[in-house]
Amino acid sequence: MRDAAREKSPFKQLEFCFETPVVFRLPSAVALQEHAVSLLLGLRAENLAARLRVGWNDRMRTTVGRADFQRCLILLNPALQKFGPAEIDRTLRHELAHLLAHFRSRRRILPHGPQWRKACCDLGIPAERAGHTLPLVGRALRRRFVYRCKNCRRHFPRVRRIGRATACLACCRRFSRGNYDERFRLHLVKNCSPSRFPALSVNPPREN
Repeated sequence: MRDAAREKSPFKQLEFCFETPVVFRLPSAVALQEHAVSLLLGLRAENLAARLRVGWNDRMRTTVGRADFQRCLILLNPALQKFGPAEIDRTLRHELAHLLAHFRSRRRILPHGPQWRKACCDLGIPAERAGHTLPLVGRALRRRFVYRCKNCRRHFPRVRRIGRATACLACCRRFSRGNYDERFRLHLVKNCSPSRFPALSVNPPREN
C-alpha cells in the first residue's frame, strides 16, 4: 500500500551521484629526473643533463616549483598531485626552462625574460606564463631582513637571510653587462622598521 502511494506521488526521489575523485600516485623523483634528462638530451644540453637533479619538497606552500641553477636542482611541490599529471609535467618543464636558459646564456638574466621564453618554446610549452593560478593555501611570512644596494639605494625585503654574495641585478645590468659586480653587493640594513615592509603575500605567483 505504501508502494502504491509512492507511485502516485507527484514527487520523485532525487538520486545524487557523486564521482569518486581520482587520486594518482606521485611519480618518483627518479622518474621525473629521467624525463627531464631526456628532454635536455633532445636539445643537446648534455652537460646540464649530466648534472641535473629533481626532487619533491613538502615544505613548499604556494610555490609549485623552484629551480636552483648553482646546484642544477629542480624541486617540486607535492601538492601538484591534486591537479594531475599534466600539471606536474608542465611545472617540471617550466622549471627546467629556467636552468636551460641560464645554461645557454652563462650570465645573469631576467627570471622570465626572452631567454627563458625561448627555452619554454624548445621544451614544448610556448604559451607558458611566469606565474601560476593554482588554488594553493599558504601562510603570511614576515620579511624580517631588509637589504639595500648602496648604488641605487633600493631596498630588498627578504623572509630569510641571504646566504651568499648577491648584487643588485638592475645595477649589474646597467653598469657591468649583467655580470656580478662587488660594487653593487646588497648589504643588510640595520634598525629598519618592520611596519615599512608588510608580511609577504600568501599567494605569490609561481617563480622560479
